[in-house]
Amino acid sequence: MQRLDDQGTLRRPAPSAILTATRVVAVLRAAHASENAPIIEALQLGGVLSIELTLSTPGVWDELPRLQARFGDSVEFGVGTVTAAADAETALDLGAAYIVTPITDPDIINLCVRRGAAVYPGGLTPTELHTGWKLGATAVKVFPASTVGAGYVSQLRGPFPDIQVIPSGGVGINDVPAWIRAGALAVSLGGPLLGDAFKGGDLQDLTARARLVRELVDRTSDELGGSQ
Repeated sequence: MQRLDDQGTLRRPAPSAILTATRVVAVLRAAHASENAPIIEALQLGGVLSIELTLSTPGVWDELPRLQARFGDSVEFGVGTVTAAADAETALDLGAAYIVTPITDPDIINLCVRRGAAVYPGGLTPTELHTGWKLGATAVKVFPASTVGAGYVSQLRGPFPDIQVIPSGGVGINDVPAWIRAGALAVSLGGPLLGDAFKGGDLQDLTARARLVRELVDRTSDELGGSQ
């Protein structure tokens, strides 16, 4: 059942203040979630403050409360790779700020909308993306984004002028400005941002990459604001 306001309009959960301000999501896939804390600290130093903990990583349920206690309100944690409504409910009960799923599952979306939690369902075709948006998604995740490119957002906005999009899957650091110019709400980055950080790589390099992504996002956003 959809969540409606007094006028019968769908109450779409809003993106967080952190995501609205920073427009970057870091997707973490580690051998175990206990490895995440130093990586998150490095990302935080670079200004990337929205962290997606993926359920394909063991230990997320145990580590999520510990990470929230450690970082407080300075970083927000979402749970991704969610493919069942029961897992979405568990994540929200543990305090996840948002839910990310690679699929368009009405049960997951409806649960999040009913609880007023931001949800980002994945899809690639116009039918999948519109379905997620119509059900009340905060934004739809174009996945895998590298297969279509940033121009896809402009094409979607033809029939769906209000749709909000976050690209994920194969988005490189140099691709970030194009997606922001195309109107993406935010960009979601995994490997190109994390690099070798989980394999003993220099965390100062990770911070530098995070800072570069934020600079690209902020500069592009400023340019767009000045041209309007």
